[in-house]
Amino acid sequence: MQNRFSDNLSGDLSSSDLGISGFYNKKRTVGQRNQAGVLMTIIGVGLLGGIGSRLSYLQLNQGTVNRQVAETNRVRTVAKPPVRGNIYDRKGRLLAGNKLSHSIFIWPLATKRENWLTTRAQIAQILNIDEETIQAKLTGVSINSTNRVRIVRDLTEAQITRLQEYGAEKEGIDVDIESVRYYPGGQLAAHVLGYTGEMNDRELAKNRANGYRMGDVTGKMGLESTLESRLRGEWGGTQVEVNGAGRLQQFLGQKVSKSGQDVTTTLDLELQKVAEEAIGKNKGAIVAMDPHTGEILAMASRPAFDPNQLSGRISPDVWKKLQGQDHPFVNRSLQPFPPASTYKIITTTAALESGKFKPDAILQTYPSITVGGFTFRDWNRAGFGPLGFPGALKWSSDTFFYQVGQRIGGPTLIDWTRKYGFGKRTGIELPEEAKGLVADDKWKQLNYKMPWSVGDTINMSIGQGFLQATPLQVAGMFAVPANGGYHVQPHLIKDPTKREWRESLNLKPSTIATLRKGLREVVDGGTGGAMNTETIPKSAGKSGTAEAPPGADHVWFGSYAPLDKPEIVVVAFGEHTGGGGGKTAAPMVLKVMEAYFNGGKPLPVKLDKDGSPIPTPRKVRNRR
Repeated sequence: MQNRFSDNLSGDLSSSDLGISGFYNKKRTVGQRNQAGVLMTIIGVGLLGGIGSRLSYLQLNQGTVNRQVAETNRVRTVAKPPVRGNIYDRKGRLLAGNKLSHSIFIWPLATKRENWLTTRAQIAQILNIDEETIQAKLTGVSINSTNRVRIVRDLTEAQITRLQEYGAEKEGIDVDIESVRYYPGGQLAAHVLGYTGEMNDRELAKNRANGYRMGDVTGKMGLESTLESRLRGEWGGTQVEVNGAGRLQQFLGQKVSKSGQDVTTTLDLELQKVAEEAIGKNKGAIVAMDPHTGEILAMASRPAFDPNQLSGRISPDVWKKLQGQDHPFVNRSLQPFPPASTYKIITTTAALESGKFKPDAILQTYPSITVGGFTFRDWNRAGFGPLGFPGALKWSSDTFFYQVGQRIGGPTLIDWTRKYGFGKRTGIELPEEAKGLVADDKWKQLNYKMPWSVGDTINMSIGQGFLQATPLQVAGMFAVPANGGYHVQPHLIKDPTKREWRESLNLKPSTIATLRKGLREVVDGGTGGAMNTETIPKSAGKSGTAEAPPGADHVWFGSYAPLDKPEIVVVAFGEHTGGGGGKTAAPMVLKVMEAYFNGGKPLPVKLDKDGSPIPTPRKVRNRR
């Protein structure tokens, strides 16, 4: 049985005296003594013969195997973790790396049992922690274990000096340098990068078969988690010789650990900074994407967290405090919300592709319409008169799209919603991605014991009801009119194979033209007037405002630019920010667009004839 670390590391071996008793028969028997001698001789010869045969077998037949076993028992490896691979942005700028840090380890194999209680008390005093905390780290660890047990990392200079003065290394206490995960941007791109931390007992039990050890650090979220096998590297260590009791005798050599692979992402560090600044103190998300390749240029979510705080093992109380009431660990770019009027892009597509509407169709709009005894109002409570599809997108008329949804029917609308990628994960390299929701008759029967109704289709036609999409999915929706009718797969890792990241939706050219015309009119005189500025190339976009009682409205704005040859799609989402998509979310998108088209440099300022700066026109026509 293996010895275990405990408060009673030293103990006495007790023994008992063994005796042999017998008796002598005093009645003499003829030849008795000769018989005993013969018998003992026979037994002795038999025993010696058996032992000799066994030794011969072990030496001649099993000699090689036994020597290997003995060598394995004599030589052990003290494992040393590898350096984790770095993560870079698209231009080679560091997003996640490593820094050197002093840590203190207990090495059970080299710790003197008789001095343990004194050693433990002194270490606890130097580190200003409880002895129980140290002992808890050693629970279940064999005293002959070659694995070092980390007690504390990021030691201060004062602690290092005191430990060196104490001479802890002589007592099996190592003060060693190890690499600790470091995020130079702090909260920057925290939800994409994720964080690393020591494995807890449950995680360790699950991953022991994969070579993980006590105190091992692993990716807990984001790319750190997804790319764990690439970033981790291979363990090395020091070979040592031990005696029969398993105690350290001498060092024999060293196997160098293999560093993890470096990873280059599609993110643009400077654009990421601007995106996070644009959200400010609001709760929300911004996604910037190449509409042709699906490369994610920026993915911001607020509130955020600093992954540097999570490099070591943290207590449940500290974890709870870090999460806070605003859920800073939630990546809102990947969480589903009602897409509101941005979804009218899909309603328009479904209508024109169904053949039930022509691109030049005109419908009368109203303050409200009544269907099945329910009244569905337009957002301005007045209607907009007769409108075509471009005009309906420009003013975001609800009653126009109510009529469209009612005529084409729920199945057609649902089918095109799924073709646009809603209701399923995009496949981006982040484990936290949600699927969203695209309900149908089967779903409603299962969850509400009621059939799908016309009212459900009407609600869906304006992006509400039983419909939820993530900001990333909405960005993919805007990419379709931007790239000429292709559904793209968003991704964060640079792809050296130049694979095809998009699939054609086989849209009619007239459908694409109608969408582009309407989305341009949104900016040029419609609900997206905040984007109508000379600081960026001409753009197109769509606003959205979703009721979210009991809180303020959710707001959206999606856009692409330049108008003639789109290079970038930007979607901004504000959670319970209120104010309307055109007023609150569009300015966020504009800031990202300005940074993209000006390389992060200050925007050029136009001067009039007198040399005075000309104000940048930023029109805000209405709240939608």
